[in-house]
Amino acid sequence: MTEIDDIPDMHALRTRIDQVDAQLIALFARRSALIDRAARIKAAESLPARIGWRVDEVIENARRNADAAGLDGDLFAQIWRQLVEAAIAQEDRHLKGDRE
Repeated sequence: MTEIDDIPDMHALRTRIDQVDAQLIALFARRSALIDRAARIKAAESLPARIGWRVDEVIENARRNADAAGLDGDLFAQIWRQLVEAAIAQEDRHLKGDRE
């Protein structure tokens, strides 16, 4: 049996899901800090927030990684597109001097 198969009931399962969700949020917070750093570097190098080839690359990476993990690559490409668009908006705010 795997670790997941050892979870005895729905309460314990929901607790584990909540723990994974908290870990995901922590990872997204780390990603957000990296996006802030990217904005500072882009400002110093006079780069735009949106770099088309990189957007495509990040989304394809997500699709490929999801497929490799046995997940729906198209679904994760859609999710990552939203994530990337939010990151671009975050960078754009920094580039325009609005750090909300």
